[in-house]
Amino acid sequence: MFATLSDRLADTFKNLRGKGRLSEADIDATAREIRIALLEADVALPVVKDFVAAVKERARGEEVSQALNPAQQVIKIVDEELVTILGGETRRLRYAKTGPTVVMLAGLQGAGKTTLAAKLALWLKDQGKSPLLVACDLQRPNAVQQLQVNGDKVGVPVFAPEAGNGVGDPVGVAKASVEEAKRKLHDVVIVDTAGRLGVDAEMMSQAAAIRDAVQPDEVLFVVDAMIGQDALTTAQAFLDGVGYDGVVLTKLDGDARGGAALSIRQVTGKPVMFASSGEKMTDFDVFHPDRMASRILDMGDVMTLIEQAEKAFDQEQALKAAQKLSGQGGEFTLDDFLEQMQQVKKLGSMTKILKMLPGAGQIREQLENFDEREIDRIEAIIRSMTPAERHNPKIIDGSRRARIAKGSGRTVSDVNGLVDRFFEARKMMMQMAKGGGMPGMPGMPGMPGMPVMPGMGGPGGGKRAKAKQAQKAKGKGGKRRSGNPAKAAEEAAAAKEKAAQQKANPFGFAADEDVDYEAAAANLDLPKDFSKFLK
Repeated sequence: MFATLSDRLADTFKNLRGKGRLSEADIDATAREIRIALLEADVALPVVKDFVAAVKERARGEEVSQALNPAQQVIKIVDEELVTILGGETRRLRYAKTGPTVVMLAGLQGAGKTTLAAKLALWLKDQGKSPLLVACDLQRPNAVQQLQVNGDKVGVPVFAPEAGNGVGDPVGVAKASVEEAKRKLHDVVIVDTAGRLGVDAEMMSQAAAIRDAVQPDEVLFVVDAMIGQDALTTAQAFLDGVGYDGVVLTKLDGDARGGAALSIRQVTGKPVMFASSGEKMTDFDVFHPDRMASRILDMGDVMTLIEQAEKAFDQEQALKAAQKLSGQGGEFTLDDFLEQMQQVKKLGSMTKILKMLPGAGQIREQLENFDEREIDRIEAIIRSMTPAERHNPKIIDGSRRARIAKGSGRTVSDVNGLVDRFFEARKMMMQMAKGGGMPGMPGMPGMPGMPVMPGMGGPGGGKRAKAKQAQKAKGKGGKRRSGNPAKAAEEAAAAKEKAAQQKANPFGFAADEDVDYEAAAANLDLPKDFSKFLK
């Protein structure tokens, strides 16, 4: 959603790199580019004005003028100001002290309230709560049935005494749901109300009546992040007509420009609490302003990735794999590799996972073209192997590879590629597990016994490795050693004797020469009486 904005900001910051000091013209040009980027992203004009003014004021201050790297300091300022307009701190759901917590959803028709109600219920269920879904959308055809289907998907009961389709009293259903929750010991009630087409006074009054009837602890306004500037008009109308405590953004995975997400907090003063970014029931999470700002600036969202990994990964399996890679629990096999891949699949789309990594915007085109079925193909190849072959891939010869290829529906070259990549990956992971660093990467410790790998080292990494190997083949002084052992020993003894005779001193004279140190010091124009330190 924020791809265009991220690209424009990245180009803007690229022009600042390498400058030791920023002039007024540099600051004005940067502010102008940021303003254009935000307006193109459909951010509300008042928000753009306040944002750019804050960035310019701070960029002219001491924190940039005295910084060692002004460009990085400007990026830091933009990041902090983005966090501010997105809400600053993460807003958590408030729970009632006594009785069930009532959460009411309101918003336009088509914003995704019914689907979001089930996503929220699943999220609460994972938090250890016992939610109850309530079907109070009795206007839209099949809205009740949709909520019941979604409730079945996430394993959450649905209170739906009325069939809906334009018939029934939503206020009465809402009142009855609270009593039902108390009777069946549900601690959270999620009320799905009817949407409306635009600002419909009748439906707005119905939402206000439901609010007055159940006195919700949280009223959440559900807004489609793809509708642009109109989201702000609708948000303000709901704030005046019904009132709400927080905002939920849906369809964040869309291709719209995303200005609503950056504007709604600043315009309404209400925090964004949750974000929905896909069709799966698990594509839902708490909205973190700092993490969203990092994504916009292409700095990744590693914290969310870690949290998802902690939920999806089996700690016991991960520990066993780590022990094998460190050489303590046997050899890492293709069975272990398959288990790790299956756990990665639990995280969801590989494209979404990779987009959370810093710098993902630079390879956006490759990520968009990434084939999600590649993991399934690898799994098919591994499952076509016998247990002995998975345990020891070294025994996979030509005939075995042909059989595996036929069984998995792949080619022999695919099988060859998988086996070769497995051996390379296992070797690298084992050395990383032992040494704690990536070989040849700038700023990271090299691995014991790990050669410099092509494409992973700094500039000239491959040349250094070749030079080192060539140096090993030579004797001292760069002379090549003789292949004759007797002659090589004779050469080594002669070199040792010569080195002993030519013991170095500060002036490069041989040890047995009679040296006038005072005269030599005078010739070097050293400080007075310095010669005594040379004896």
